[in-house]
Amino acid sequence: MKKFWIILLTLGISLIISQGAFKEPDSITAVMLGRKLFFDPILSRNGKISCASCHKEEFAFSDTSPISLGVHNRKGVRNTPSAMNMRLQVAFFWDGRATTLEQQALIPLQNPIEMDLALATAISRLQNNAYYKKAFQSVFHSVPNANNLAKAIASFERTLETSDSPFDDWRMNDNEDAVSESAKRGFAIFNGKGRCIQCHFGPDFNDVEFRSIGLYDAKTLQDSGRACVTKKKTDLGRFKIGALRNIAITAPYMHNGMFKTLRQVIDYYNDPDKIVPHSINRDTLLNTPMGLSEQEKIDLESFLVSLTDKRFASKN
Repeated sequence: MKKFWIILLTLGISLIISQGAFKEPDSITAVMLGRKLFFDPILSRNGKISCASCHKEEFAFSDTSPISLGVHNRKGVRNTPSAMNMRLQVAFFWDGRATTLEQQALIPLQNPIEMDLALATAISRLQNNAYYKKAFQSVFHSVPNANNLAKAIASFERTLETSDSPFDDWRMNDNEDAVSESAKRGFAIFNGKGRCIQCHFGPDFNDVEFRSIGLYDAKTLQDSGRACVTKKKTDLGRFKIGALRNIAITAPYMHNGMFKTLRQVIDYYNDPDKIVPHSINRDTLLNTPMGLSEQEKIDLESFLVSLTDKRFASKN
């Protein structure tokens, strides 16, 4: 119920902003300020890239490219995940190198591949911008600085929660007509034969642990994931288990965007060895094929599609 009210508040704020209300800097909240910053290219070196350039709102704040392009079309190294449903997360980025949204908010700004702007320069730009200088004073009673910049962006990101999907109507509101029979069978597969529930659970269908699903072989797949942060061999190929809400509209998938469709993802999990035969450190959960039939694969995908929030219904 708490998450439901958060969503209502978020939608109300978005409506207010879209209608052009409260544009004066002395009339905005931290969330509104954070949203403006999220969409403003002022925080990139060339003034052409914003957070929203890679986190596209219409695609659940994810990107449609396997790897996003930053300033001067510099190619990144990993797929851009959705920025939605982060409120309950305890680690950020595929390798978990940030432990709070505030830490996460400032890293892309300074990444030379992404926004390529020194933090000191970003703060100077905001302090010399009449609108932002007044807005930060209004919201935080201070001039722009690294701390309140991170707080503003994180405040906006914490409102990007969704829990108004057909699946929620079915399970939370007992509306048997909200999802298809195929989706209902898919949910049973998700919790049973598919073994998905062992890594994807809770309100957002994610996990706080890092797992290796077999997409590291030190040859063609060389991103070592969590090991980049911890330097531990046991973390080779391990990545954050992301939330599954709105997963149907956040393609392509995986940390490298190697799968274009949900069906490709399901086919991979069904028998990983067929696609990556010599993976290193793959989780034992995936040591044996699932043995899903064609109909079971269809049903599992139907369930995943049912997790799409109604605000994105036209994308399905």
